[in-house]
Amino acid sequence: MKIVFNPPDNKENQYISLMVAPLRESGFEIYPLDSFFSSYKHFKSIDLVHLNWFENVDDSSFFVAFRSFFRKMIVLLAIKLFRKPLIWTMHNRSSHEKGLRFFSRTLTALLVKWADRIIIHSHASASILAQRDRQTTAKIIYIPHPNFINVYGPIQPGPEDSNLLKLLFMGVVKPYKNIELLIKLAREFNKELQLTIAGKPSTDKYRQELEKMATGTDNLNLQLRFIDDAEIPSLFREADLLILPYDLESSLNSGTAILAFSYGKTVICPLIGTIADMDEMHADMLIYNYDDKHEHEPILRKTIAKAVALKKHSNHIFKEKGDRLLRYVQYRNNNHQIGVDLIRTYRELLTDKFNKNT
Repeated sequence: MKIVFNPPDNKENQYISLMVAPLRESGFEIYPLDSFFSSYKHFKSIDLVHLNWFENVDDSSFFVAFRSFFRKMIVLLAIKLFRKPLIWTMHNRSSHEKGLRFFSRTLTALLVKWADRIIIHSHASASILAQRDRQTTAKIIYIPHPNFINVYGPIQPGPEDSNLLKLLFMGVVKPYKNIELLIKLAREFNKELQLTIAGKPSTDKYRQELEKMATGTDNLNLQLRFIDDAEIPSLFREADLLILPYDLESSLNSGTAILAFSYGKTVICPLIGTIADMDEMHADMLIYNYDDKHEHEPILRKTIAKAVALKKHSNHIFKEKGDRLLRYVQYRNNNHQIGVDLIRTYRELLTDKFNKNT
């Protein structure tokens, strides 16, 4: 079976590799979307197309956004006209790009309407899709997000005992992740916590803005660069827990939260879809919620203060919570079973298509 899986790789996130590996092991031939129109023979040979983050459009300028949108429309129209089975994975509530949203909204609407199957990684996604189009319910497939246990190397022993709370933010550094808010709050808790921000900023301009904001903040460790896979276990080793102050307007799933749990760390995080699904483990996380962006700062401040107090009460409390979360994702987010579910989804879709065409 020949399929297009887009993107075929991601140097900043092993999610793609984890999803594709069982497909290759089962004999699927995986091709990038860039090869889709390389020849008519190749185009015709593709049995199925699976798209991830396809609705995202670079909004750095109108021309760049329009060019990206136009190319993606051609791809979707070709898939539709030639009746190629289409699977779309819904990763976000909406595109994180704030400008020129018409393009991403249009692509999302077509993906919801034209996809034969929609894979979701959190149950909250199903209700969001139902609000957009009730007819999507029949084509939704829930598959848990894969775990990252030992993917970046083995777990390393935790930090030395200290009353100082050590927080880590890790991931691509983008405005919707509220890094500015983290820097502001780090200043307020100057004597009680240390914050490390590790990840490559989306633009050089944004990096410079954050560096300027952080000037004179003694308890802040900025590592605004690409973080090599081999560095991830040591970053986790030095942290008590991860802090992920996502924007609830667009955020839905978090691979970084699953990564934290995979390395025995708990999180400070709003109640996004990934966290909501783990209701039986909520006691082991520091979860908060807010109704509008103006509430985010005071609620996050209160949550950080709670973490500081917990650390002062017990040096090992976050390790105990992290260990329980590690066992949870090892079982619930089982990578082998996820591969089995994905392959079954492909085969059932292709069987349905074959039966309809005969």
